[in-house]
Amino acid sequence: MSLKHQMARKEIIDTGLQIIEKALVIGTLGNISVRIEEDELVAITPSGMEYDKIKPENIPIVDLEGNMIDGDAKPSMELPLHLAIYKARPDVFAIIHTHSTYCTAMAIARKPIPAASEDMVQIVGGNVRVAAYRLPGSEELGDEAVKALKDRTAVILANHGLLTAASNLKEALKVAYICEKSAHATLLAHMVGGPIELSDEDCQIMRSYYLNEYGQR
Repeated sequence: MSLKHQMARKEIIDTGLQIIEKALVIGTLGNISVRIEEDELVAITPSGMEYDKIKPENIPIVDLEGNMIDGDAKPSMELPLHLAIYKARPDVFAIIHTHSTYCTAMAIARKPIPAASEDMVQIVGGNVRVAAYRLPGSEELGDEAVKALKDRTAVILANHGLLTAASNLKEALKVAYICEKSAHATLLAHMVGGPIELSDEDCQIMRSYYLNEYGQR
């Protein structure tokens, strides 16, 4: 395997340790993947392995049809979900699926995270929609996630959890953190009158600023 493949595997291992440390997942749940640029390949976490036990050679590398290219462990059962998003979204190069507490609360209530928090609006692009329920591991789940993820970097999977999709794993992880914080804040806001959403126009302005002007350039 090339240096690019080795780097993708290391990124996945490092990110897995972070999501378990921050309690975005418990045990072996959740999954992480990276699209390997130019090769049209995907590296994804192996099925049912503890994040602190995963070694680089355990991480499967597959093509966009799911055919195994390298790795000594079978891929996550949610491989079809990840592949569906990569095929539909050429701008996405990293995906993280978590089962964090507050996002899962929104998922089991089948409620979107409203576009009420400025930081979430900037990084997600608006509210976090809910994808229609489909069984885990199914191709249908991927189809529904793609629909709800349109022009966003995060989606709630009904009765399941959160999925973030971004240009790299660092950004996908940031989206996961901010969505969890925003889901928590939303639930608290309902105790004092409920969240007030921002307008679509304001959301678009803030998203454009984040993409084109935010930070040192």
